[in-house]
Amino acid sequence: MPEDLMRYDQLAQNALRGVVREALRRVEKSGLPGEHHFYIAFNTQYPGVDIGARMSQRYPREMTIVLQHQYENLAVRDDRFEVQLSFDNIPERLVIPFNAVKGFLDPSVQFGLQFEIVTVEPAEGGEKPADSKAEPEAEDPDKPKVVSLDSFRKK
Repeated sequence: MPEDLMRYDQLAQNALRGVVREALRRVEKSGLPGEHHFYIAFNTQYPGVDIGARMSQRYPREMTIVLQHQYENLAVRDDRFEVQLSFDNIPERLVIPFNAVKGFLDPSVQFGLQFEIVTVEPAEGGEKPADSKAEPEAEDPDKPKVVSLDSFRKK
């Protein structure tokens, strides 16, 4: 099988992360319309994730947040979003790079996306950045890379 030098898997992942970014930008500008609300799962160990020491201890690998009624200070950047949520009545500011997002679900319209975690590219000289905590998941190189929506569908 020919090698995919274009890395269509990464291009598709980036394009679909753009859907999450644009949905959050709409919410940042106008709030959540109608019954829309989001479940966002992400890798808490991904470089650039900042969820505070308390949340890092409580969620050492993965965390799912809900943006529905009680969130504040949503700020969407090109590479990440920031939001303030309350956990046990204690406000926490979360910074989440889009590349750390593993899943996005809007159950009000049964729309969901599931992502592979993007690994940090090696820096010049072929070494990984020192702060990189992301490890690529073991994959079968001959297996096609497909974004699965099945895990988000109601049964």
